[in-house]
Amino acid sequence: MMRKKKRSSVDKEDETTTANKAKKSRSTGRQPKDAAPEETNQSIFGVFLREAGVILKQGGTSNEIAVDQVVFQKRIQQKLQKSPRYPGIVQEFITGLESHIEDPEQFRNCLLPCVPRLPDGDSGAVSSFQESLLRMLMGIEMLQKSTINILLEKLPEFMLDGVGEGGLSIPRIIINQLKWLDRVVDGKELATKLMELVSVAPVEVQRDIITSLPEILEDSQHDEIAKELNSLLRENTQLTVPILDALSSLSLSSSLLAEVREAVMATLAAVQLDDLPVVVKFILHSVSSSDAYEVVCNLRKKLELEQCILPPVSHAKSKGSGAAASTPAAGSSQDSVALILDGIKSAVRFQKTISEAWLKAIESVDEVEDYKVIDLLVLFILHSTNANQSRRGAEKLLKVKVRTGLIQESLLQKTFRDYAQVMRGYFSSILALAQGLLRSPDPCVVPFGGHMYRHSFTAFDSYSRQEVVGALVTHVCSGVGGEVDVALELLCGLVTEKPSEMAVYAVFVKGILDYMDNLTSQQIRRLFHLLSRLAFGQQQQGSHIQDDMHIVIRKQLSSTVPKYKRIGIIGAVMIVGSMGASRAKLKESQNGSISQETFRQVTALLELVKSSSESSPEAAALYYDEMANLVLTSTLDPQVLEMISKTVLEDFQADFVVDLSPDIPGSFPFPACYMYDLDVDESQGGIAINLLPILAKDMQSKGEQQSSNKKAQRRVSTLCLSPFFRLLRLCEEKQNQGDLEEIDALLGCPVILTDMDVVEKIESLSKSEREFLCTLLFYTINWFREVINAFCRQKDVEMKMKVMTRLQNITYLQTLLEKALTGITGYAPPVANFDGESTDVVMQGSTAPVTKTKKEGTGKKRKAPGKSSPGGSSQLDETTDADKTMQEQPEKEKEKESRTGVSLVSYRPFFRELDIEVLSMLQCGLLSRSVLDSELQSKVREEVLLGPAELFFLLEDMLRKVEFSLTAAPAKRAPFLKGRTDKSVGFSHLQQRSSKDIATCIVQLLPTLCSHLENCHNHFQTLLSENNGVMDGPATDVHHQLMSSAYQLLLQVLNTTFSWSGFNQPGQRGLLKKALGVLAGRLKEGGPELTLEQLVKHSFQYLLNFRSTMHSLSTALCLSQLLSTVAEKGGNPAAFREQSASLAKHFLSQEWVAASGEKERGSKFNDTLNTLLSIYLEHADDVLKAIEEIAGDGITELINAAKDESSATWPTLNRQTFLVFYKVLMSELEKAARKIPPYRTSDNTETQSEKLLTWNLAVRDFHILVNLVKVFDSRLVLNVCLKYGRLFLESFLKLGMPLLDNSFKKHKEDVQSLLKTFQLSTRQLHHMCGHSKIHQDTSLTNHVPALKKSLELFVYRVKAMLMLNNCQEAFWIGNLKNRNLKGEEILSQMSQGSDDEEEGPGSLAPQEQSGDEAQESDSEESRTVNRGDNTIEDDDSDDSD
Repeated sequence: MMRKKKRSSVDKEDETTTANKAKKSRSTGRQPKDAAPEETNQSIFGVFLREAGVILKQGGTSNEIAVDQVVFQKRIQQKLQKSPRYPGIVQEFITGLESHIEDPEQFRNCLLPCVPRLPDGDSGAVSSFQESLLRMLMGIEMLQKSTINILLEKLPEFMLDGVGEGGLSIPRIIINQLKWLDRVVDGKELATKLMELVSVAPVEVQRDIITSLPEILEDSQHDEIAKELNSLLRENTQLTVPILDALSSLSLSSSLLAEVREAVMATLAAVQLDDLPVVVKFILHSVSSSDAYEVVCNLRKKLELEQCILPPVSHAKSKGSGAAASTPAAGSSQDSVALILDGIKSAVRFQKTISEAWLKAIESVDEVEDYKVIDLLVLFILHSTNANQSRRGAEKLLKVKVRTGLIQESLLQKTFRDYAQVMRGYFSSILALAQGLLRSPDPCVVPFGGHMYRHSFTAFDSYSRQEVVGALVTHVCSGVGGEVDVALELLCGLVTEKPSEMAVYAVFVKGILDYMDNLTSQQIRRLFHLLSRLAFGQQQQGSHIQDDMHIVIRKQLSSTVPKYKRIGIIGAVMIVGSMGASRAKLKESQNGSISQETFRQVTALLELVKSSSESSPEAAALYYDEMANLVLTSTLDPQVLEMISKTVLEDFQADFVVDLSPDIPGSFPFPACYMYDLDVDESQGGIAINLLPILAKDMQSKGEQQSSNKKAQRRVSTLCLSPFFRLLRLCEEKQNQGDLEEIDALLGCPVILTDMDVVEKIESLSKSEREFLCTLLFYTINWFREVINAFCRQKDVEMKMKVMTRLQNITYLQTLLEKALTGITGYAPPVANFDGESTDVVMQGSTAPVTKTKKEGTGKKRKAPGKSSPGGSSQLDETTDADKTMQEQPEKEKEKESRTGVSLVSYRPFFRELDIEVLSMLQCGLLSRSVLDSELQSKVREEVLLGPAELFFLLEDMLRKVEFSLTAAPAKRAPFLKGRTDKSVGFSHLQQRSSKDIATCIVQLLPTLCSHLENCHNHFQTLLSENNGVMDGPATDVHHQLMSSAYQLLLQVLNTTFSWSGFNQPGQRGLLKKALGVLAGRLKEGGPELTLEQLVKHSFQYLLNFRSTMHSLSTALCLSQLLSTVAEKGGNPAAFREQSASLAKHFLSQEWVAASGEKERGSKFNDTLNTLLSIYLEHADDVLKAIEEIAGDGITELINAAKDESSATWPTLNRQTFLVFYKVLMSELEKAARKIPPYRTSDNTETQSEKLLTWNLAVRDFHILVNLVKVFDSRLVLNVCLKYGRLFLESFLKLGMPLLDNSFKKHKEDVQSLLKTFQLSTRQLHHMCGHSKIHQDTSLTNHVPALKKSLELFVYRVKAMLMLNNCQEAFWIGNLKNRNLKGEEILSQMSQGSDDEEEGPGSLAPQEQSGDEAQESDSEESRTVNRGDNTIEDDDSDDSD
């Protein structure tokens, strides 16, 4: 025995190095050198164990085993079975076990693993790890049940003990004994006993038992135990996590799993936050593909992450004071949310159905308030994992939801505010999504991308901020217009909100200075604004880039290249704005003004810019314009503003203002005189603008300078007059709070010009004199435009009258300028907008009105049909005549134009921009005809009224402004290769306002616009009543023409305003309702209580009332378009379809007479007619019926009418407009065919019949239209027919033939009739192919190969249909001769076996067909098929082109 004990000590020491050191460490408390006492009990239990190889120990020593556990179990089993007292001895053995484990220490020993004890020299007999004694006994089947019972009975004794010394929990160890048994003898009883224990045990033990169930029980018990766990789950939410852990490991039937999942979902709201991740994981991992969508929808609905976060105030505090101050609760809640998202992430990654279900669930939500934080987070997860290509789906879905306004910025803000820590893990996805949104061509989604960037910068760490700034800088350097604007706007916003944080990244932003070549002036302005804010702002956090900024500015200013000098001027002025900005009072002791040193720097910088730009009038003018913008948009320090104002006032008076004197000294190209004086009645001491003398001197010095090549000296230039005055009046406005009394003399003072009668003698002047006169007119108009900009907001009636007179001066001078410009070639007007690209670009386009290249081009094209088409048909001659008349039109217009003057449209960039405030002049009433007649000679009127010319002038400017600001962004995006003209020239002030500001401004003017609209309506109503319902005012009546144009402009302004995409954004709904409320209010008194649908309805009715006074087709089109736009603003545009169609039909059924008394005609009229006809057919209830009505009735009437007559039913349809009608009818028919629903196997007989009937109508319309080519056979008509004929044929093959396949047996007659009709059309198309090849007209032959392919396909497709229905004997092929449009055989191809053949569909035999059909059956094949010899022989003579 002594030897064994020593051996035990050695073994124990060895054991400390085994893999189970942790479990056996409980016995390391004893000294290894002491001999452990052995169990001396000589009961059956002890004897059998010892003989089998286990030595029981007492105290804290582990039991020892000398053999392998399998050998031990076998020996025990044999001893018990071979004992003469079997089976009674088993009970004795168990009793011995019970008595042995009554002692807690011995019980503990029996629960812990046995220590291996090796006999001498046999090191491999026992493995290093052995089970506990009790577990080995449970492995013996005859002892298992009793041993388990003993263990479970002992368990309650230790339930409340907690964790003992060494971290041992006896209940947990007892439960562990039951896990992973090789075989459970009575699983059912074991399950019952375990569940009984669960019902009485404390929570900790309950958790241990439940989580161990899957490892204890066999599969057959899983369903039963799952039901019990399910009921337990409903009763006790504390056990949610262990129960779900257990359930997820059990093998359950799908129905039971669904039941359990429903129970879990029901308790979701009551689950503890810490337990939520497990719950979510269980729900998602227990989903099958069939119920994934439903489960995810439920989960999304019940998962309230908003309640998982502490109130934002405390959260913000903790975030603000650093990580150390974060409260534990906040941290744990963020951790829980992170774990929930990890659960979703793993489910999405490994189960395709889950990712699809999430996308579908988020997509199905259609109310703003129903969107939750979890939606955004899941989209970020889907984007980051990209499982099953979910990245593209997430991007697309986010764009759609943002576009429709369902996911809004408030939700994004909440997500970033409450879950910043969690979202940091998805930063790369957030950045990628933001980039995608910002680059989108859709203006509705771009701002959301901006918000994502802004919140990322605010919420995340310094690394993320650097990435955000880097991404925005990349956007700016991309050079894509819209993208650059938004990125610069965001950077400016970040500099304003977070100056100290942004200062760290100032160097990144400064890098943009290397990419300024791609930026527009407005973008350069923004860039320098944000850089100067960083470098020279109040706190000067980014002062480390000040020197770099000064270096860049000086370098650019000293450049001789105008482009770089312009950048230098803009940058310098922006720096002045930041350095000289008004400072807020930081302390009571400070006066809030800038320091003397800063003031000195500002003055020095202004002097530098002034001296750098004085040699170039363009540079000086730009400097004045930029300073004016600065004064207007920023709040400068009083010292700085006063210094600028004083200098400007003195210089302006010295340069441009002279006192009135009886004579004007100097010699000039034209005699000088004072013109347009509004202050005649005033006493002595008047002043005048010295325009003509300065211009003459300027021209002279420019010539001298070019000839002498001397260094340019400062000279006064008329180019600077308007910009300088703008700066002067803005300084006065700022200093005197809008009062311009100091400079009001400039409103009425005369201008030194020449007598404008000289314009009448323009033909006798030399080229240089003409150019001088035109330049003088440009400067005068621009001076008056700037004067109106300055004084348009003055309230005094006398001032208003003067402003109105100046507006009249402008409209009169423009008519003179139009005459003066006639016949001048190569003339470059003086530049008026100085912040655009180089002025040469605009000069290229400035000669366009003189050389009418475009019109000549269209005229030449129109000759082609006449040349290429053979004579012989009277209809053809008529068509050719029509083409000639259409060609002559532009020539007549050109002659007329040369008499009256050129259009100023292409000269717009050379006029000064009118401020949007000028549009407030529209609020003056309209000067009616009667008032004009009665006060023709009187100069004094009590009321300030607009004349028609002034109304037209203001409306034209208004339309240009709204089109520029409110038209969707994609149209304004720069193409890859920039065009030569910059569309934004003349809109630099407007660009600095947001589209929302412009829309708000227009909506405020809506009541005025409605009044003018009603005035125009009344004017034409009176005209109609005076002329017995005919709109035929005298052609020379300018008043009538101006009213017509104003009417059309008003409708266009309203249409452009209501088409603004911003109205679709949720934030602008109020503005839209206000706008519609103005229109609705003119018809019916109603307040804000009306719904959007009601407002749309009333507005529609109000606008519909104007239909009776449409004087031209173009105005009628404007009204139709406006009505369609307004109808779309409601939720149900279909409700107005019938009225829109009826109105368009009314306009098409009306004869339109021009002011001259002739019928309206020409290319513009045709384009208008095209659009209006398209609107009619798009809104018509039954498109096919409408097409048949026009093609069947209208065109038939036209064919039977005299040469110059129109159709009686459709007066707009004549020989000149036939092509327009034909093209629209063909394209709309093809669209309608594409929209016919395809055949579905689920269709019932009635649905099938309806579809067949629709196709019958479509084919009949097609037949009518194709047959018209026999009468109207001009090249353009043929081109349309070939193009749309092929498209219709393709739609028929794709959508119509499957229907015929399945309808043939039930509706044999209908199908046969349809195919016969269609066959006639295909034959005509075939003849047209032959015609095209004879005439070798490439514009026609281009369509032939594709059309022939489709025609051939049609043959085989019909054959396939007949074979499918077992009627192949009805299909026969004959030889089809090639014929021209008149049916004459093409002789060059009369060879044996013609080029093309076709089928005779249906069940008719050849002899039953008409003679024509029997003789030739259509075929679009390019081969000859000889059925008798079964040979195929190619004949490519027809396809050789």
